[in-house]
Amino acid sequence: MKKAVFDILKAIGEDPEREGLKDTPARVAKAYEHLMQGYSQDPHQILKSAIFNEECNHMIIVRDIEIYSMCEHHMLPFFGKCHIGYIARDHVYGVSKLARLVDCFARRLQVQERLTQQIASHLMEPINAEGVGVVIEAQHLCMMMRGVSKQNSKMITSAMLGSFRNENATRSEFLRLIGMERT
Repeated sequence: MKKAVFDILKAIGEDPEREGLKDTPARVAKAYEHLMQGYSQDPHQILKSAIFNEECNHMIIVRDIEIYSMCEHHMLPFFGKCHIGYIARDHVYGVSKLARLVDCFARRLQVQERLTQQIASHLMEPINAEGVGVVIEAQHLCMMMRGVSKQNSKMITSAMLGSFRNENATRSEFLRLIGMERT
C-alpha cells in the first residue's frame, strides 16, 4: 500500500521525497488500515457477545450513532448519523454492540443503500425481533467536493423489516421518535 501511495503522489505531480510527504505513504497505509477494519470483523460475533434475556416487547431506539465510511465508487468519505430501532420479543442487544455493528459495516468500502440494509438484516435474526428499522442520513464528499459540488446535500436511506415494514403505526412511531416524521 505504501508503494501505491508513493506512486499516486508521483502521478499527481508531487515529490514523494520532499519533507512534508516523506512519511505520507506510511501514514496513509496506517489510516486505511483503520478506515477499513470492518473487513476483519465478524458482525455475527459482535452481536452474539451481547444478547441478553429480557422480556421486552416495546420499541428500543438508539439514535444519532455517528458513521464514517468510504464510498466504493470514488474512495471518498461519507459521514452522518445512523438511527436504529427494534422491537424485541424475549432478548435484547447490549446497546454498545449496536454502534459496533454500525462501525463494522461502515468501515468497509460501501454505498449507503447497502450499509443501511446490512445493519437492519443483521439485527433482525439473532434475537428473532418483531421488527427492525434503520435510517441513515449522510453527506457524501464525492458529491460535495467533486462532480456537482452540492455542499448542503444529504442522502437519507431506510430499511424497515418485520413490523416496521408491515405496520404503519410502528413505522410512524419510529420515524417520529428519531425526528424524521414530517407533520
